[in-house]
Amino acid sequence: MEAQRFHDKPQAEGEWSTGFCDCFSDCKNCCITCWCPCITFGQVAEIVDQGATTCGTGGAIYALLSAVTGCACIYSCFYRGKMRAQYNIGGSHCGDCLQHFFCELCALTQEYRELKNRGFDMTLGWAGNVQRQQNQGVAMGAPAFQGGMTR
Repeated sequence: MEAQRFHDKPQAEGEWSTGFCDCFSDCKNCCITCWCPCITFGQVAEIVDQGATTCGTGGAIYALLSAVTGCACIYSCFYRGKMRAQYNIGGSHCGDCLQHFFCELCALTQEYRELKNRGFDMTLGWAGNVQRQQNQGVAMGAPAFQGGMTR
């Protein structure tokens, strides 16, 4: 499947749609992430990887890394960077690592909310979201690109 992105609700370029500490704006996800962050990570990883990684696989790797090393944040911070690149959100790799290291749960819930605010139904996974968009007849494509020089 070719790389496709959903942009139902445009966001300001370079910004997250919600704040880093807005965890309680989605109480259900906040509770799930608090008790079992591997679920939220798996959901985020599946969407960010556009279906190449399933929710179960991503969540299992996260849980294994957490159990063995106690530092699943090393793995999850790379997905934050990948997501920022996909959606042209400002930040740095160092910032991603620090956010995941010092407040893993806040970082995961922010990523979850960002994808949700961009039109994804996080419970459906990548394939379910693609199918939903096709059933609704919504055109999907690459994000708008601003050219260099214009008249």
